[in-house]
Amino acid sequence: MNHNEAPIIVGLDIGTTKIAAIAGRKNEYGKLEILGFGRANSNGVQHGQVLNIDQTIKAIQQALENCYESNPDLEISEVYVGIAGHHIKSLQTRGDIVRHDPDTEIKRPEIDQLVNNQRKTFIPAGDQIIDVIPQDFHVDNIQNIKDPVGYNGVKVGANFHIITGDRNAIRNINRSVERSGLTTKDLVLQPLASASAVMSDIDMEAGVAILDIGGGTSDLAVFYEGILKHTAVIPFGGENITNDIRMGLGVLKSQAEAMKVQFGSALADEAKTNAYITIPGLKGMPAKEISVKNLAGIIQARMSEILDFVTYHLKQVGLDSRALNGGIILTGGGSQLKHLIQLTEYTTGLNARIGLPNEHLAPNHIEELKKPMYSTCIGLILKGYSDYDHKYKEFKEKFRKVEVPRNLTVETAEPVKETPAVSVDASARKQKFWDKFKNNLIDLFKEEEDQVIK
Repeated sequence: MNHNEAPIIVGLDIGTTKIAAIAGRKNEYGKLEILGFGRANSNGVQHGQVLNIDQTIKAIQQALENCYESNPDLEISEVYVGIAGHHIKSLQTRGDIVRHDPDTEIKRPEIDQLVNNQRKTFIPAGDQIIDVIPQDFHVDNIQNIKDPVGYNGVKVGANFHIITGDRNAIRNINRSVERSGLTTKDLVLQPLASASAVMSDIDMEAGVAILDIGGGTSDLAVFYEGILKHTAVIPFGGENITNDIRMGLGVLKSQAEAMKVQFGSALADEAKTNAYITIPGLKGMPAKEISVKNLAGIIQARMSEILDFVTYHLKQVGLDSRALNGGIILTGGGSQLKHLIQLTEYTTGLNARIGLPNEHLAPNHIEELKKPMYSTCIGLILKGYSDYDHKYKEFKEKFRKVEVPRNLTVETAEPVKETPAVSVDASARKQKFWDKFKNNLIDLFKEEEDQVIK
């Protein structure tokens, strides 16, 4: 892909504590160059769900303004949006189609039809299908095929992972985005976005669990043998830890958050017994002495609960410590807690590490974006590129099918690309050029046909 022709894609992460907007484009080495970045505090979102649309719109607009400040040349119209929350559920299905012409090779449209058929799966009233993800395909008696295009057979089918969410929750996200003057290009489950940002092909093959610890929820995605095996949303996150500290130590929420970030530890045994934090008293009241060990004890209790959920989900799908050689990758803002890796390894029996999104970023990216809290947003851009590449290949296949008359030679043209999520003058000029080229090509074919008829 030519660097100058790659579209600019924007990820919008609507979280419980922050809303982030990042614009990026792939360079000639396939790495993301960040062209714009903005964030704002989130007020209208709780546990991953948009509850106050007006406050969420203000936060989105603030994040966009900050993004424009970082790069005034940007024109953002379409965004890939992350979705999470208690309402997210998943189910496994299996589907097949009988082919009309079993002697020909399987084509991409047949696979697309098979996937689209799963969108008719019965789900509870009030829910809506967010995504249908094929796990492994089968053609007749051949099992465990990753991509069946090019095979031939009578029947092609697959196992599917279907992600659903509450219709009203999805509507609230879409309304907030639309009223901010944007179009939702696609809704992406947050743990899948985070996984694509921090995970390599080696991790996927080895078997790995991605735990994205956000403000309102902790999102889990489990991969095994190159396949997405399980997703889950755990209803606790960084905000719960902050509230536990606030209630347990009798301090303000802002003080609880500051203590968690500066002095917090996920292991009480690692905290110094004789260390204390002094909190100023309110309106003339005496200052408070907070034990660092007590603070760590509160954090460890809540983090252990989150990790117990992870262990439970892994057992549900039969993937224990022997199966996941890649261990657990911790990401999201909550993964920055001290000693969290040790607690994770102790609780789950799996190796653990922090997943940073900089594996896919070009070397000259903003230092701030190295933080794991931006994994979802970087992953949303990568999801946009995955869609773009899929459509690019589809167009190339269609373009090859055009039969050129023998006495007419036409140089192979690069396909007409979609209008990118962020439009620039250069892309508009290119679009006009390719439209003109396409029309000229059609005219040439017509003239040739007229000569043949005569």
